[in-house]
Amino acid sequence: MPSKVLRIDVGDIVRLRKPHPCGSREWEVLRTGADIRARCRGCGRLIMMARSEFERRIAAFIHRSNLAPEAGSPGGPSGAVPDA
Repeated sequence: MPSKVLRIDVGDIVRLRKPHPCGSREWEVLRTGADIRARCRGCGRLIMMARSEFERRIAAFIHRSNLAPEAGSPGGPSGAVPDA
């Protein structure tokens, strides 16, 4: 059975299970795809890791970005609602 892909968007703030050496556990997602690029909210260090590994390490979402509308929203990708 294929694994369910966790929705991770650019701008999300996540708490990882283990702390970074600086002591912070919060990361800001900068890039998504097969790999995830994130910046430590404590010291600013950048990391890139495989999406599957990043998903396993997430403990919680601190803030979810609203950059991409949900699938099936009235506005679609552009956010514009057509005139009826």
